Amino acid sequence: MANTSHTTGQGARDAVGAAADRTQATASSVADKAKDVASSAADKAKDLASSAAHTARDMASSAADKARDLASSAGRKADDAVSSVGTGMGSAADSLRSHAPQSGMLGSAASTVADAMESTGRYLEREGLSGMADDFTGMIKRNPIPAMLVAVAVGFLISRATRS
Repeated sequence: MANTSHTTGQGARDAVGAAADRTQATASSVADKAKDVASSAADKAKDLASSAAHTARDMASSAADKARDLASSAGRKADDAVSSVGTGMGSAADSLRSHAPQSGMLGSAASTVADAMESTGRYLEREGLSGMADDFTGMIKRNPIPAMLVAVAVGFLISRATRS
């Protein structure tokens, strides 16, 4: 009988070992599947993030292009408006010359004003807004102290005018 219990114990151990091997194989298979699913999910997440980043870059680029177009259009419109003002000043100078007296002190003053208006009109037509800004910047660089004093005086006058 002792021999029988030894054989029965050995069979149970073999059965438990086989079950443990099957369980280990199943666990290994489940772990491999989990790794595959996690890897697939990570790849999909990377693809989605890359796609979102690409879309965001495209949208930002499109917005920047539209902003540039709008700024360019606004600049052109401003230059056109300044040119129109220049043309209008030239017309006003011609009108002043034709309606002002031709002689005497009043005629001389009208002629001087008309010449200045005509010259300013040509300058506005030729230079536009960007040319005026460049000239203004250059003038301030050449004469910083008088420019600062003029700015302070203008600020003072504006504050007095708005306070009343």
